[in-house]
Amino acid sequence: MKHPFRQLWSALLLLGVGLCVLHAAESVAPAFEAEIRAFVETDRRQPPKGSGILFVGSSIFREWTNVTEMMAPLPVLNRAFGGSRTTHQLERFDQVVTPHAPRVIVYYCGSNDLKSGDEPAAIFDRFREFSERVRRTLPTTHLIYVTATRSPDRVARWGRVDHYNGLVRSLCESTPRHTFIDINPALVDTNGTPRLDLYRSDKLHFHPHAYVEFARVIRPVLEDVWKQAGGPPAASGPKLLPIKSRSSVPSP
Repeated sequence: MKHPFRQLWSALLLLGVGLCVLHAAESVAPAFEAEIRAFVETDRRQPPKGSGILFVGSSIFREWTNVTEMMAPLPVLNRAFGGSRTTHQLERFDQVVTPHAPRVIVYYCGSNDLKSGDEPAAIFDRFREFSERVRRTLPTTHLIYVTATRSPDRVARWGRVDHYNGLVRSLCESTPRHTFIDINPALVDTNGTPRLDLYRSDKLHFHPHAYVEFARVIRPVLEDVWKQAGGPPAASGPKLLPIKSRSSVPSP
């Protein structure tokens, strides 16, 4: 016969372990929760007007802090967050995209997936799911994909970057209201090697002046897509002067 106090002690111990596990699970906030809460609070205080242009994605876009000014008078709002991955763009779709009901979405994401070792086909599948979700919930919205960059910190993975970008290019070419923008030619010198003057010390993220090159490539396409999407006419934007290359890295 089992001792009643031993049974009671065992039951209390199991209950305590269960409560600890539950508390630990509840205390782990979802990824990028602080940034998403800030977006939600901003939208609560300033309800979205909708029908504008929404930039979404990871830190390459998040750090483009003056994109609204560089694209003006186009109605651009930047909602990139993280270091996020394509999974996070799907998980946060209802909080980041849906409230704004944009006419145009400009998407940059996938670099962090590639860095973590995900297969290009798997990353593409998640982008395709994002695309399908846009077409299902916002059937008149145009989606612009900006290529994952061939950054000098991961020369050995350029083949995987190109594979992912190539899969998305094929999807965009065969899907209505989808546009593919290759940003990489603007980030290399005449020999096709990365312009280190554009990159910070990590050789992944960009100096602020590098976004002039982003704007030079993206803005003309965005203006055309904005017209196709039925947006009101926008005046010409600021004149963007070229940046001279100072250094590069060898090709792989």
